[in-house]
Amino acid sequence: MSIKLSPNKLILAGAAALIAFSAGTIATAAEGTPPLPKHEWSFQGPFGTYDRAAAQRGFQVYKEVCSACHSMELLAYRNLEELGLTENQVKGIAADFQVPDIGDDGSAIERPARPSDHFKKPFPNELAAAAANGGKAPPDLSVIIKAREGGPNYVYGILTGYVPYEKLTPEQIKEFNVQKDDHFNTYFPGHRIAMPPPLEDGRVNYVDGTKNTLQQEASDVVEFLAWASEPHLEARNRTGVRVILFLLAMAGLMYAVKRAVWADAH
Repeated sequence: MSIKLSPNKLILAGAAALIAFSAGTIATAAEGTPPLPKHEWSFQGPFGTYDRAAAQRGFQVYKEVCSACHSMELLAYRNLEELGLTENQVKGIAADFQVPDIGDDGSAIERPARPSDHFKKPFPNELAAAAANGGKAPPDLSVIIKAREGGPNYVYGILTGYVPYEKLTPEQIKEFNVQKDDHFNTYFPGHRIAMPPPLEDGRVNYVDGTKNTLQQEASDVVEFLAWASEPHLEARNRTGVRVILFLLAMAGLMYAVKRAVWADAH
């Protein structure tokens, strides 16, 4: 005995199957990767602003740790003045780096960087970056917070989510085929990540004396990367607040005019 379904019923049945399959896929992914850690960020929300002190510490973390592998091509040294650094401080930071240039005679030279120069790349090109990092070039961090789903919480989770091989359960080792030389990360999809843990307690000695825990270093560098990804956020938030206040005032004025015009009408 065969049952014939109408075209509409076939469509509905197919849609139901697709929804069930998607729900199962999402549930499986959720089981494999736990929710990202929740962290309070000063720049989130309609009134968000950047914590300049944290962002300055985050730049120190990037400069001393992350810049060895990751570039930030969209950022120039002079942009650091927006974080509260003085012009002389920026000049000093830039001068620590040698950048390629062309001499007066047309020959290739290297010179100290100027504030107008973009951040120096750790590798001359992408092929060199890939060759030095197991065949895959590390991503540029200029807009990494905007480019990853979960934004700051994702990056913070990756930086703080490493688990040493010795602390893994036998089930985790077997399920994800983890070897002793692998790097296991709780929040990375698939959990096996090529990048070794970049941060740890005491990795960076903060110039302002802030306690340099792993969580503090990760939080600070995320603050810096968030600012780099969206440097005009504060100006946009201020404009948005002004627009909302203007619209509220205009709405109140229009209501008052309407009441005055229709006051004698029945």
